[in-house]
Amino acid sequence: MRYGILTFQEPKPDISHKILHVDMDAFYASIEIRDNPALKNRPVVIARHPQLTQGRGIVTTCNYIARQYGIHSAMSAKEAYDRCRHAVFIPPNIDYYRQISQSIHHIFRQYTDLIEPVSLDEAYLDVTDNKKKINSGTIIAQQIQSQIEEELHLTCSVGVSYNKYIAKIASDFKKPHGITVVEPTDAAEFLKQLDIKKFPGVGRKTYSQFIELGIESGADLYEKDLEFLIQHFGKLGYTLYYKVRGVSNFEVKPRNHRKSYGRERTFAPFLVTPAAVNDQLERLAQLLDRNGRIKELQAYTVTLKVRYENFDTLTRQTQLFQPVTTPEEVVQVVSKLWQEHGDATRSVRLLGITLSNFDDPLYSPMRLF
Repeated sequence: MRYGILTFQEPKPDISHKILHVDMDAFYASIEIRDNPALKNRPVVIARHPQLTQGRGIVTTCNYIARQYGIHSAMSAKEAYDRCRHAVFIPPNIDYYRQISQSIHHIFRQYTDLIEPVSLDEAYLDVTDNKKKINSGTIIAQQIQSQIEEELHLTCSVGVSYNKYIAKIASDFKKPHGITVVEPTDAAEFLKQLDIKKFPGVGRKTYSQFIELGIESGADLYEKDLEFLIQHFGKLGYTLYYKVRGVSNFEVKPRNHRKSYGRERTFAPFLVTPAAVNDQLERLAQLLDRNGRIKELQAYTVTLKVRYENFDTLTRQTQLFQPVTTPEEVVQVVSKLWQEHGDATRSVRLLGITLSNFDDPLYSPMRLF
């Protein structure tokens, strides 16, 4: 099937804004090391020790020493332990980390009120018209980075550009404790030299498709026309056509009223035992709770999704009198839904958990910081 493409002018980016993406460096682990300097040269993993949880749980984050052993966020704590037996495992203290995040946002608000939190450890800032009357986004990035280090003894990395999309990529370019500035005149070259994996939306499933089509870099992506990308990747292809040209004009929005939040996972091989299903429900709940998101949401509705081997799909939900605030509470709800409505005699190819019906006054991100 071919998509008819109307004649149009080459898209032009809006370069009138100065956007920062501030990303704390290994935030939770850095806080723990700051508070206990004896951990400075040791691999630190933020997760309950798997020997205390019968091997359950996942890594929330880890410091850069631990990452040298191949440990990363969302990895099972057991695998992290297998990779580095001498790592220090520390259970996450989300309430404490949130207090530190509040202090970071207090610094942000000295420069602008246009702050869009992504999580406790990262945010977008629009500093085009800022409180300090500074005309340079780079100078503001330097000042924010220095202020966080001086006042909180933590480091961050900052991406500076004219839109959120490029600033987000740039903030990861010189981690830790780096600043990467992408001027409008440099954006095209910056995007072309990127590995295709660096473009948001290109995940493990789609990466192989890009490689098969000879698209290994931003430059390769740039050479493909819009019709070709839509034919092969649909909506993602349409989005990437514009993004590789530096066009992504989403504004920094201080408030984000999300209606639902969930995670789902497809399994190969399928899950064939109730124990395997329960283990994966626990893992999904832990993934949902990254950066303390479950407590932030204050969700009164929990939905379980089960897809069997023949694609039959079961969806069941529970309305609660009190919101769930921990992954353990979520597991308790979805496990009950599975026990009551699931078919343990069938193989499971997909599980999903969705939270909704949020307590809006508590969820608003600007109330969290």
